[in-house]
Amino acid sequence: SVNIVAFGNERDDGFSEDNRQPSLIWSYLGRSALISQIDSSLSASHVGNPVFTEYQACVFGNVRLVVHDCPVWDIFDSDWYTSRSLIGGADIIVIKYSVNDKTSFQELKDSYVPMIKKALNHCSVPVIISAIGARKNGVPCTCPLCTSDRRSCVTTSEGVQLAKELGATYLELHTLNDFYIQKYFGGVLEYFMIQSLNQKSSEKMKKRKKMQKCHRVQPPQLEQPEKMPILKGEASHYDADLHNLLCCCQCADVAFYPEDLSTVVEAHKIILCSVSHLFMLLFEVKSPADIHDASIVRTAQSLFAVEAEAAFPPAPRGIPPCVPLVRVVVKDSVFCSCLPDVLHFIYSGAFQWERLEEDIKKKLKDPEKTEHVLEKVKCILKTPGKLNTVKDCRSHQIKRLYNTSLRLFFNTPVLADVIFKIQGATVPAHRAVLVARCEVMAAMFNGNYFEANSILVPVYGVSKDTFLSFLEYLYTDSCCPASILQAMSLLICAEMYQVMRLQHICELYIITQLQSMPSRELASTSLSIVSLLKKAKFHNSDCLSTWLLHFIATNYLIFSQKPEFQDLSVEERNFVEMHRWPSNLYLKQLADYRNYVHSQKCHCTVM
Repeated sequence: SVNIVAFGNERDDGFSEDNRQPSLIWSYLGRSALISQIDSSLSASHVGNPVFTEYQACVFGNVRLVVHDCPVWDIFDSDWYTSRSLIGGADIIVIKYSVNDKTSFQELKDSYVPMIKKALNHCSVPVIISAIGARKNGVPCTCPLCTSDRRSCVTTSEGVQLAKELGATYLELHTLNDFYIQKYFGGVLEYFMIQSLNQKSSEKMKKRKKMQKCHRVQPPQLEQPEKMPILKGEASHYDADLHNLLCCCQCADVAFYPEDLSTVVEAHKIILCSVSHLFMLLFEVKSPADIHDASIVRTAQSLFAVEAEAAFPPAPRGIPPCVPLVRVVVKDSVFCSCLPDVLHFIYSGAFQWERLEEDIKKKLKDPEKTEHVLEKVKCILKTPGKLNTVKDCRSHQIKRLYNTSLRLFFNTPVLADVIFKIQGATVPAHRAVLVARCEVMAAMFNGNYFEANSILVPVYGVSKDTFLSFLEYLYTDSCCPASILQAMSLLICAEMYQVMRLQHICELYIITQLQSMPSRELASTSLSIVSLLKKAKFHNSDCLSTWLLHFIATNYLIFSQKPEFQDLSVEERNFVEMHRWPSNLYLKQLADYRNYVHSQKCHCTVM
């Protein structure tokens, strides 16, 4: 069989279900005379878009062809383990991009090419880079020295340079017609398919010759150890957590009113400030001198006004006294009517721009008013000194906004409304983020508990460094433990606060580190695997405890010599003895073989 993995999107305006332009891979499979019996299936969807499409077909008559087409680069961010396994199993890798989407190309070059190079380390997998489309600002130029279309399009020289970095073959396909698909792209792809099949056939012949090499009495065959249980990572629900925060309005600390004070919309300063310099200015996180953009200052002054509390009706919900409510009047009535839609857009991750456009069009039914509101939203999301276009507001431009922006407020007193006291030190935090991301903290800050009405909250049973790592995950949806012991401490903290995804991440980190540890280091390390097993069981980490038992059984000859081996329970010891590697049967067969060799006074066929 031949496995091909394709990354990237060849369409000019990003990934869209409404775009009917056929993909490069589907065009090749449908047109090549060598391909037959095509079948396709979609992977699990992510925000409505497939992470990858799997095609299965036959090539060269009876050779099985498996193609994984991944149009969204987000798979490297959201599921690194899946992307690494796809690359690890690939015989050929295809990277494709549109020559008219310079921004996506730059993101590919800066963010994802280093990841691919790291995954391909010490591998000789052929890579094909396909630049697709005719440049829209004139006749396509194939001169490597041409710089005429450098600003708006991806030039040939840029594509060639990227191919050199990866040691790849570079192709330019001006259109997806029969010539470019079958003879040009297809010819190169089929050449690499033949090379891959030849290499596999050669390796198979070598193995067969080894099997037929000797007819004398052979030593016993050592079976491979049992496969370890596989732990699957849990998908991120970061955007959904923050969107749910808006729907339930827990710990809201800002209320927006129209000028007649007839309605109210609640929100959270920390979320608004994480996406907008305008809101930082409004809530005095930054001063006008810090913004350096007069248009943002003018929009803030013309659109909003922070008013005195006495002028407003009572708050619509019970709000803890330690969380003061900031009341803001929205001066623009048209924008105010669309404010709930704008907030849903922001809390959903600020990447569903097309959906926001559609919602505002349906509500206002007036093109001029719709354009007016969208311009205000663009100014709210504007980066100082940069001109935002509609394209800049699309998903591939502002993706994963919170986990980069909320990091600015992690472990800082800015807008903080709760302070944790731990090991004699204080750690500032924000109730809105904690409530959105952790159900235990949501109950703690909204129930009939001491913490609900207190600024200072003591934390017990965990170190300061571990708790900071836990908070960093809540703010950024990522964590990087420095060692196996730190990962175990973080796992215990995650179990304490019932954050299951963080617990799974720590489990995967521990497993990955132990798997990469050489036998010599494993034998000499002071790290107690049995102690890790006991902690995993005590803190309900069933997957990790099961894996560690298999790990001890697989490395039986190492662990059986350590004093900690005696700390295993009777049940655990029985499991390890039953699944030990090498097995007692193999050791007996090996002893019998050695006695046979000695009795025959002949040389061992292996030595």
